[in-house]
Parts: sequence; C-alpha cells; structure tokens
Amino acid sequence: MTANYLESFNEWKHDSFFDEDTRKELSLLDEEKDKKEIEDRFYCDLEFGTGGLRGVMGAGTNRMNKYTVGKATYGLGLYLLDTFGKEKCKTKGVCIGFDTRNNSKFFASVCADILSGLGIKVYLHQSARPTPMLSFSVKYVGALSGIVLTASHNPKEYNGYKVYDEYGCQLTTEPAKKLLSVINGISDIKTVPFGRDESLVEIVDHTDVFVDEVMKQSRLENGAAKEKLHIVYTPLHGTGRVPVLAALQKDGFTNIQTVESQLAEDGNFPTVASPNPEDRRALTLGIELAQKSGADIVFGTDPDCDRVGIAVKTDEGYTLMTGNQVGALLVDYVLSNTDLSSVEKAAVIKTVVTSELGAEIARSYGANIFTTLTGFKFIGEKITQFESARKEKNELCDYSYLFGYEESYGYLCGTHARDKDAVVSSMLICEMAALCKSQGKTLVDKMNELYEKFGFYKDALDSFTLKGKDGLEKIKSMMIQLRNDGSPFEEEALVQDFSIGVAAEEGFGTLPKSDVLKYIFSDTSWVAVRPSGTEPKIKIYYSIKEQDREKAEKRLERVRLEIKSALGLE
Repeated sequence: MTANYLESFNEWKHDSFFDEDTRKELSLLDEEKDKKEIEDRFYCDLEFGTGGLRGVMGAGTNRMNKYTVGKATYGLGLYLLDTFGKEKCKTKGVCIGFDTRNNSKFFASVCADILSGLGIKVYLHQSARPTPMLSFSVKYVGALSGIVLTASHNPKEYNGYKVYDEYGCQLTTEPAKKLLSVINGISDIKTVPFGRDESLVEIVDHTDVFVDEVMKQSRLENGAAKEKLHIVYTPLHGTGRVPVLAALQKDGFTNIQTVESQLAEDGNFPTVASPNPEDRRALTLGIELAQKSGADIVFGTDPDCDRVGIAVKTDEGYTLMTGNQVGALLVDYVLSNTDLSSVEKAAVIKTVVTSELGAEIARSYGANIFTTLTGFKFIGEKITQFESARKEKNELCDYSYLFGYEESYGYLCGTHARDKDAVVSSMLICEMAALCKSQGKTLVDKMNELYEKFGFYKDALDSFTLKGKDGLEKIKSMMIQLRNDGSPFEEEALVQDFSIGVAAEEGFGTLPKSDVLKYIFSDTSWVAVRPSGTEPKIKIYYSIKEQDREKAEKRLERVRLEIKSALGLE
C-alpha cells in the first residue's frame, strides 16, 4: 500500500526522474475533480502476484508502465544473480517475448535494457510471437528464465508481464514468492537502472523450429480429408497469423480462408469489442465469412495465441463450442490416436474448475488423471515433475504426459512448451474436424456421441467485475462470508477449501494453498468460487451432470440462483 497516494502522485508529476510523457499525463489530472482516479492510480503498487503483473496501462504505481515493469525486471535480475551467480546469468540469460498489444514491444525493450545493464544475457524475440513460443524459446536456448509481455485476451487498455523458469514454465507459488520478496525489497522505484549493454542483447526468431516441434503432435495422416475441410481462421489482430497458418499448411490443410480485416497486428483491436475467443462476438466476422463461403469450421486465437475458440457448421448455423467441450474432444482424439501400449503410465492433466467429462474419457482409455489449481503454470509444473521423476528414477511420480487443458480455452499436447498453446491446438482441432467430416459428422455430432456414452455435462461461468479499491475489498468480504456461512445450496455438498490445503494425487503431497472454494455434489456435479488472480473479478464456475440437457439446465438455473443470492449478486 502506498503510504500517501497524493504524495506519490505529486512526485511522479514533478520529479525529473519520470519522463516527460508520464508527467504530462498526470498534469491533466486535478487533485479535487479527479480524486478517485488519482487514488486508483496511486493507492497501491501494481501487485506482482503468482500470475505476474497485469493492469491498465498508464502513469501511476498501480498501472502498467515503464517504471512498474522496470521495477519488476530489476527485481527479477537481482533474484537471478543471487540464485545462479554472475557467470551463469551472463552466459545463459533470459528470453523475452511480446505480443501485439500497445506497448508490449516497448516494455520488452525496457526489460532488455535493465537485464543487460545488470550483466545478464538477453535473447529478445525479433517480432511479436505467441506466448507458448516464449516458453519454447527458454528451453531451446537453455535460458535461466523468460519474460513475456502480454495481457492475453483482456481489453486493449490492459497489458501484463509474466515470468518463466528455466523449464519454460510460468513461475509457480514458491519461486514466485521468492521473487516477490526481492521486488518488494526495492523501496524506491527511482533506484531502478534503465541502461542497456548492447553486447548482451541478441535478437532471435524461433518461429520455424517452434512450428517443427508443433508438427510432431500431428495425429491424422489422411491428406484427402484435410484437403476437403474448409476452414476460416482469424488471429484477432494478434500473434497467431504466422505460426498457425504455417502449421496448418505444413499439416496438409489447403482450403483456408482468413478474416483479412483481422490479420493486421493492432493493439487497439479495432474490429472487436474484446479480443477474447471465448466471446462469440470476437468470432462474428469469421462466422459471417463462413456463412458466405460455407466453411466447415471457424476458429480464432487470442492476441498472444495461447487460447483458441471455435464455431462449427451445423444444420442450425454455426455453433460455438465451450472450452470444456473442445478439451473433452481433444482428450478423446489424442488418446484414440496414440499407441497407448507404447506409453508408460499415460497422464492427462486438468484444473479444479474444469469439467470432469474429459477425465472420464481419459479413464476409459486407461490414462491417469491429475488435477491442479487454476492456471496453466500448474499443469506445466506437473510436466516438469514427471520429467524430474524419470531422471531421478522415482517410479511413484514417473508419468508420461499426453495432454493438459483448462476450461478457459487453453490446451497443450506435447511438451515443446510448458504453457497452453493455441498453435498446436488449432492444428489438432482442424484434424479432428477433418476426420469427423470424412465420417459424415461434425464436431458437434462427436460431442453428442460422448454425451450419450458418458452423460450430459452442462458447464457455465459467471464473472463479476468489481473495479478499484472498493471492488477488491468487496471480493475479499464475499469469500469470508462464504467460509463463515457454509454451503449456500439446498442439496448436500462436500466443501473443499483450497485456502487450507487439499490433497493432491498420491506421491505429490498437497496442492498449494489458493483462495478457492469448491462445492461437490453427490453425483460429482460441482460449483466453484474464486477471485481472479489477474483481474478485479470474482468468478463462479458450474459443472452439472445429468441424464439430458433439459434436466441439466433446470438444475443449473437453481444452483446459480442459490449462490448468486448468497453473495448478493442477483
């Protein structure tokens, strides 16, 4: 918490340490008329949490800007020097990537300045590229860490900063805490050094080798089926255009249309309200193009190309599929097209707020299921644990990773990255669609077949944004209220409180503590509540299993009303 937000405001507005643009932006604010705005910009430091930094861009301690990014990077540099020593840092260094958002390239350059100035080698991506490619790059060059500048699918006002370990996995709980301690130890932002050592900065482009690794996950050899699939793709002004199209073309897909107005890399995202492929509106132009051309499938990737959303042509028009549905389909596709007899202890990983359908499908193939906290970094961490166990000959924890996913449209097949990857996912989704078309079906038909076999799952998400200091305090009070009042549901539910620790699978101890409550009903249906780790939101997840759609929808409506009423969110 900043001791006096007005003092901080005036320091940033007048001190010559801060650049002219920063001081000019703040000079437009009046201490009386804009008091709330000033308070929100300066009442605290932008928090470096387990998800890194994410916030609105602008001048202030609680905004994404050169100085807050610089402070985090200075802290990372000090942390790496202390952990690995000067020589390793100078030779192995840090990879830095960025997406197409406004200021992402600039912030990446700021990071390169500070780290190289500290004597740390920097591998800086030449162009805006997907987040999973940064994860790949860390391992490819043997770096000690990685940084990517992105706010994923958030609106244009936002940017963010994520840190990766030497395995290409975003920092998990314990290392993130250690780094946070170092960052918090920087009491004066004016001590951050912004000089660059050009001799330590190497510009790199790993696009070709990354796509080559993606191609190793291809499962469909039927070239004729691929040629017959009619695809519409949009990168939503983001980083997906080059690697996604390269992967599809190498895989044998020839009938690909792109949404021309959304190919340009543009951080203002001018053709969409929000570049979020979970939102049907983001795929509007793609669907309109598909309606004209009769395409079989429409898909879009978000700005940093780690998530992908799809719409499938059916007799009723173009049907959007949820992250849980696509995840379940991919589990079935990957496992049914893998020689499992040659895979020892096959593993599929999902998060605590992901539907159980994919897990049921995986079990039917004899695969082992692992559940992690929300956030793909925990799936990446599990992959690293599996590989470490193999090296250490720890048979209890030695599993073969095949697939991991979360309900928020993020999937990973293969271990070329330790983060969700919309490049490999796009390729596999198109392969699934091509295979279904060759059988006279669509992915929606295939989904209905899985429902017939495993039961109908109705999944939903309610997300409530409560901005500013008051909003964050309200979210905290909601979680306290739920813990004090017990289950808000009429039907009996087992309550899992992840803030006090929940057991992981055998051999893996307990899951890290997290501010999540999950209510599990007797038939494995569940509701989960958690504050977002990167945005001022409280999220309520629902997964209802019933015999058919009608029963599931009625039950969902009831439990939805019960939890929203308990939280005063009606």
